[in-house]
Amino acid sequence: MDTKSRIALGLAVLAAIVGLLAASSFFIVNETQQALVIQFGRIEREAREPGLYWKLPLVQTVARYDKRVLDVDPPSERVILADQKRLVVDVFARYRIVDPTRFYQAIGTESAVEGRLGSVLSASLRRVLGGVALQALLSNERAGVMQRIKEQVEAEATSFGIRIVDVRIRRADLPDETSQAIYARMKSEREREAAEFRAQGFEQAQQIKGKADRERTAILAEAERDSQILRGQGDAEAIKIYADAFGRDPEFYGFYRSLQAYRRALGNEDATLVLSPSSEFFRYMQRSLGPAR
Repeated sequence: MDTKSRIALGLAVLAAIVGLLAASSFFIVNETQQALVIQFGRIEREAREPGLYWKLPLVQTVARYDKRVLDVDPPSERVILADQKRLVVDVFARYRIVDPTRFYQAIGTESAVEGRLGSVLSASLRRVLGGVALQALLSNERAGVMQRIKEQVEAEATSFGIRIVDVRIRRADLPDETSQAIYARMKSEREREAAEFRAQGFEQAQQIKGKADRERTAILAEAERDSQILRGQGDAEAIKIYADAFGRDPEFYGFYRSLQAYRRALGNEDATLVLSPSSEFFRYMQRSLGPAR
């Protein structure tokens, strides 16, 4: 290789090195980011506004952090309330990194914030709910409880360069064993109430039935009394009519009564009569048939 070729190659290598150094000397921060320029572990400056920035190549590095609202969602955990009730609470928090320098010094990376802030959130949750009864979480006091949790979390998160935007309880459920015990107690209570209602219904049914039976008996007695009175009046009227009719012809009355006696006596096939032909019983027959021979 001649001298000119060596010079050209050297210039090309030098240009490439200069290009790499120039490329590594600048970095871009977009509108959703904020950055720190770090040299040997020490923060040199902040870059919070979007734009093009420079740094010393190979010596300084860039740490980028999100400016948007982020979430931390720790696992559900059991909490004992002031009235000794146990709850399985699922809570989450929203936060924003407002001081990247302090955040870098306290936590370092965004991936590590889940554990640190999750621990603070869990401790504040236990402290606040430990002094609150279950009824408070089921009433209008819940908003105040959440505000106290947020204030406690924010007081500790400030040292991380973080501002807490919101803290919410997503769900608060009773443990499975407590739910089963409450269900069994509610079931037995409902069965007791049902048995009591059935007993009251049976008692009322018996009272209504007894009252109806008494009214029925009274109505039947009154009807029987009225029927006896009417029957007696009818019989008296009939006797009077018969008496008036038979009083006009006593002989016909005797004849009529004899015919009734004949019908009753002779109408029974099982009856046997032993009478003399000249008996007074056959007096009207003898008159109709002529003298007995």
